[in-house]
Amino acid sequence: MRTDDLDFHLPPELIAQSPPATRGESRLLHYRNSDASVEHRMFSDLPKLLRPTDVLVFNDAKVVPARFMLQKSTGGRIEGLFLGELSPGEWSVLLRNLGDAPVGTTLRFVDAPEVEAKLIARGEAGEHRLAIAAGEPALLFLNRVGRMPLPPYIKRERGHDARDDADRERYQTVYARAAGSVAAPTAGLHFTDAILGAIDAMGVQRVFLTLHVGLGTFKPVTADRLEDHAMHTESFSVDAAAAEALNRAEREDRRIVAVGTTAARVLESWPADAPWREHPGSTSIFIYPPYQWRRVGALVTNFHLPRSTLIALVAAMVGLEEQRRLYRIAIEQRYRFFSYGDAMFIE
Repeated sequence: MRTDDLDFHLPPELIAQSPPATRGESRLLHYRNSDASVEHRMFSDLPKLLRPTDVLVFNDAKVVPARFMLQKSTGGRIEGLFLGELSPGEWSVLLRNLGDAPVGTTLRFVDAPEVEAKLIARGEAGEHRLAIAAGEPALLFLNRVGRMPLPPYIKRERGHDARDDADRERYQTVYARAAGSVAAPTAGLHFTDAILGAIDAMGVQRVFLTLHVGLGTFKPVTADRLEDHAMHTESFSVDAAAAEALNRAEREDRRIVAVGTTAARVLESWPADAPWREHPGSTSIFIYPPYQWRRVGALVTNFHLPRSTLIALVAAMVGLEEQRRLYRIAIEQRYRFFSYGDAMFIE
């Protein structure tokens, strides 16, 4: 399959720069595979579209406020993104504008100038290692000084922005609990406590998995053919309660609805003939047409970047021509796109 089959032109004004004023007030494009029908709804209508026997599978990953700013002794500023803590006080990071600074260079956090960051290893593609003298775990420190790692198509002022506090709340699902992601599982951003309560009242079961979303999720496919793309790997975990719920759902032939592409990838990564069990693991599954779905029966998802692995997954669920038609309809109807944008329910 050619990657440019997943390309489309999006008017820039349809890239959502902020979430709706109230969480849950986004729009919802409802698509039925059975008859190729399209309906335009509000996201708050989702409970009406579900079956009482459905099982909704959520990714409860919590976004780390992973963006930070460092300063050189010369006064120059370096933009940083926390990728993980390799050991206490040793971070893996992306650094922008580092220049040719040698290993051993000492930097300071702009928003915590008393804290030193020493460059201890340089890597490829901007990925480096820092020794941080913060005296506290990375996540606690970043909760004080970090900013949310919004994707580059959401424009914010460099350093600080008046919307930073709002982004801390809205670029996070209401059910997030497992800190470690550097990007949000954005299909979940639409859910409110009221919507979840309405789903519970129907008898729909909720199941939580954890997949820590990395930068690779949003990386465009650069290969000419999809099968030549080197898929990124992301870690996930399934706890005992989730495993038990999924095994029961499959025994009872209940429909499994994945909330987001990350939840879908975890579900489809599990061997088709194996029962679920408590398990930490990783997945590099790449889902694109003509993939045969094994576990996911329906999908809640946002509108994705062209030429991305995410839009390929949507095409695998509805077919390439239908995916292209749905995106044309969404553009004509002025849906809002990408992380802070509107949603689609495919069944």
